[in-house]
Amino acid sequence: MPVLSLVAPFLNEQASAEAFGQFTRALARDVKSRFGLDLEVVLVDDGSTDDSISRYRESLDGNWRIVELSRNFGKEIALFSGIEESRGDFVLTVDADLQHPYEVCIELISTLLADDDLDVVYSVRRDRMRESWTKAIGSKLFYRVINAGQRFDMPENAGDFRIMRRQVATALLSIRDKRRFNKGLYAWMGFKQKGVPYIPAPRAAGETKWSKRGLAALSLEGITSFSALPLRSISVVGVIIGVLGVFYGAEIIVEALLFGTDVPGYPSLMASISVLGGFNLALLGLLGEYIWVTIGEVKDRPLYVVRRIHRSDDVA
Repeated sequence: MPVLSLVAPFLNEQASAEAFGQFTRALARDVKSRFGLDLEVVLVDDGSTDDSISRYRESLDGNWRIVELSRNFGKEIALFSGIEESRGDFVLTVDADLQHPYEVCIELISTLLADDDLDVVYSVRRDRMRESWTKAIGSKLFYRVINAGQRFDMPENAGDFRIMRRQVATALLSIRDKRRFNKGLYAWMGFKQKGVPYIPAPRAAGETKWSKRGLAALSLEGITSFSALPLRSISVVGVIIGVLGVFYGAEIIVEALLFGTDVPGYPSLMASISVLGGFNLALLGLLGEYIWVTIGEVKDRPLYVVRRIHRSDDVA
């Protein structure tokens, strides 16, 4: 019987463990009766400091494994490790906080299985208009920047909540980027993909682990990994400033030689130094971000380190 792998990373989600166990039991029952699939559950503990692993071990039934990482490596890496541990013919990735609705999971599975030509079915959030205007504008600007000049389009508001065939999972695992941005990697790989709109459900328990700073860092990770537009934009701005400076200098020389006009002094000099100095510092900072990404790739460290793998056989 074909196998569906359910992959979910978690961080300090002990309060959601029981609800997640109920979720997996219902999913195992439905995918077997409706689609003829066995279910394996692969959880990844991304450095939890609470009692999450014990709670999940008590709450899960059937065929499951928990990959306990040696520390917190970030969600992108934790999800990768879960996919690498999975063995199913299909891989469904969800969040352990259960904000990905059960009905949408079934819809993703049925959409993929109904079309043999489809390789990936991903979810697209429909609730962005309910967020603050600053976050909505920032999201729009992010996708404009990262999609500019690309040979592929990164779907707007699409995330890790998706189902893929094994060949897609194998292709994703072959990409060993150390600084990972999964949204970009999904789009870069290509394959036949289809989006399904959804509205996230409330968290089963607890609070989100994503801060505004974390989201901003992830966005910067994506831009430096997939787009050279910031560097090119600053280069264009530098050329424009240089050309304007040449014309301005020529104007000062002509006025001084022909009309005896005094050369502007301290105020204009300080303004020029401030503008050019700030521009150079911004450029150096941006170059530093790209160089840091390059250094991370060149070091060739392993993506993650596993402390232990907990298995349902151990409990049995």
